[in-house]
Formats: sequence, structure tokens, C-alpha cells
Amino acid sequence: MYKCNSRRLQELIEQFSQFGATDNGGVTRLSLSDEDVLARNYFCECCEALGMDIQVDDMGNIYATLAGKKDVPPIVMGSHLDSVEKGGRFDGVLGVLTAIEAIRTIKENEIEVEIPLMIVNFTNEEGARFDPAMMSSGVITSKFDKEKMLQSTDKNGVRFHEALQTSGYEGEQGNRLKEALAYIELHIEQGPVLEAKQREIGVVEGVLGMVCYEISFTGQSNHAGTTPMSMRKDPMIVASTIMTELHEQLGKIDEQLVFTFGRMNVSPNIHTVIPNKVIFTIDSRHQNPEVMQQVEDILNALPETAGGCTIQPVKLWGRETVYFDAAICNEVERACQSFGYMAHRMFSGAGHDAQYIASMVPSAMIFVPSIQGKSHCEEEETTFEDCAKGADILLETVLTLQTKFSMGETYTLH
Repeated sequence: MYKCNSRRLQELIEQFSQFGATDNGGVTRLSLSDEDVLARNYFCECCEALGMDIQVDDMGNIYATLAGKKDVPPIVMGSHLDSVEKGGRFDGVLGVLTAIEAIRTIKENEIEVEIPLMIVNFTNEEGARFDPAMMSSGVITSKFDKEKMLQSTDKNGVRFHEALQTSGYEGEQGNRLKEALAYIELHIEQGPVLEAKQREIGVVEGVLGMVCYEISFTGQSNHAGTTPMSMRKDPMIVASTIMTELHEQLGKIDEQLVFTFGRMNVSPNIHTVIPNKVIFTIDSRHQNPEVMQQVEDILNALPETAGGCTIQPVKLWGRETVYFDAAICNEVERACQSFGYMAHRMFSGAGHDAQYIASMVPSAMIFVPSIQGKSHCEEEETTFEDCAKGADILLETVLTLQTKFSMGETYTLH
């Protein structure tokens, strides 16, 4: 077994954390921003120094390939370099940097590469600047329409296509990832489970299915001081009552179900005026589609009227649970056993590029712990020791797959 260089990985993480560094130790590196371009440039420099060939596709996805002896599709590693505003130093970027460290270790130890190895940086995974999240991995897997995505605009009215052209990273459609033998994405957990269970590595078996609903309550505005309570049609009171009832009902379905009342809009949102409309969203996630159906049944069974107000639930979007390749997940767990790292089988509640890539390539993910489960904030933290352990598992899994693929073994989508 080969171990990655933990000090070298730490230095690489610290270097990338300077691209878009915030005053409080975080990172703001929005997709295709100047900061993102600096990170992209340095990523390419690191890969070129390793003798890797760089190609860029029409969505700005960057592919760095280390040639193998066999002319076959590659084993792919990677994630994304962009961040949310005032995000952390590890989210996304760690999957790219541990892949670089894996290649550095392979070159340093003069390990023969039979199967080509590729590192990919996906554009606009976060969706923090341009909607939607996982945009470019979604385009290359036909989840999203490219022309619609090119027209997506940021808060300043800049179109994605304009930012892509300005960045210098608009490549050719022919360079898109089309086939690969496997895809492995290392990521921080972004949750508290591994730390709570005192596990060093998460073997990610899939991404939870989810639904997002928007529920509207329409009443009647009036003066806050002159309208008797008994004569009001107040959607705020109705919405708060329904929210409490939903919290109780959904909480009884399954202990693994998670749901969030995430956004609320109140109109006209004036302290001296009874609202005439209140809207809130509810995001719900679970592995089992039958549980998700129960959630939807409850939401769609809401009364049409209450307290003089009308109620309307609308499904914004949803996704089915994505299952990763069981055989590759088993290889990740075996790598953990080889190193003596404590592993935990789990599903991801957050979305990742891997969930789209899994529709075209046998895929898996590796999680490393997030301290106190914090992510998408400047306080996001993972120990460098845990980062290095994740890199060890990524490398060992890739080397194992190298051997098996060289012997003719294949994994198929299922």
C-alpha cells in the first residue's frame, strides 16, 4: 500500500484557500469569477507539472489526464473548485486536491499506470452564482438543456455564457467526458454523522431522494391597528399553524426523514399591515421513495382554505434516490480495512456532481468528517489528518481498480 504525503496535501489545500480567501478564514470563489479563474489556472499548472494532458469542454469543465499503457477509457477522480459566498476551504476543492495528491504519489513512487487516470473540475457545482447547482455535470449527462443554462444570469445580470467566455475556459463540446471505467469523488461530509460516530471515512452508497414544495397562503391585507382579530383573514397565522402541524405529522413518518422550512416570503412585509400573502418552502429528503410519497401525500392533502385564507401547495422539483455502484463502494470499504481506518456506510443528504455522473459511469463517493458538521460557512473545518486519510483511500481504491480493470474486470451501470 502507498500512503499520500500529508504535508504536501496540506500545503496544496492552504495554497488553494488563498484564491478568494475571506477575512474570517473562509473562501468566496464563485463560479467563473476572477478568484475561480486563478484556482483553475493553478489547477492546470499542477496537472501539467505531472505530465497530464489538459482539455476543456464547452461548459468549462476541465479534464486533466495521465496517460496509461492501455488505450481504454479512464478512471476519473475529482469534484469542483467553486464555492458558495463566504464558504469553507474544503467543500468541493478537496476532491480535486486529493486527486492531485494521488497522482503525485503515483508519479513519486514510479507506479506503472495501465489505465488512464483523469482529474475533473466541474463548473458551477454550487449554483451560488448561476442557477442551478451541478449545472455543468448536469449538461454533459443530459439532465439540463445547454442553451437554457448558457442564459442563466447572476445577481448582476451577467449571463453564464458571457462569464464563461470572459474566463477563457470555454472549450469544445467534443472534449466532454463521454465514457469512463469509474468515477470516484472525495468530499467532506458536510454533516455531523462521521464525527458523532467516530468514523474516519464515509463510504457513500448514494444520494438521498428529495422533494421541494412551495406552499402559498392568500388572505387579505388591512390596517394592523383598526381591524378586529375576529374579522381578519391573516395568512401569517394560518401559515404558522400549518407549519406546526406539518412538523408534527412529518416527524412521525420515519426518524431518518429530514425536512426543512427554508424560505419564507411575506407580502407586503410591513409591520403595520396585516399580510395578504405568505409563502414558505419545505425541503424533504429520504432514501425510500415510499417515505417520500407519504410526505407528498400529506402536503397535497392540505385543506384548500383555512381562517378565511386559501392554501395552495406547488411542487417545485424533486429527485429520486441515486444509488452508487455497489462493487466500487465495496472497494472503498476494503481500502479502509487495509489501512485500519474506521468506515461508515451512509447516504449523502446533499447533492453532488457524482449523482449525475452515476447515470453514465459506475460511480462512488468517499466522505471525510466535517468538524461539528459545519459546511457552506467560513467555520467549515476538516483536520488535515482526515484529509490525508481520505487521500489514502482514494489512491488505494484507484490502484485496486487499475489492477482489476487491467485484468479485464468491468463494472456496469445498474
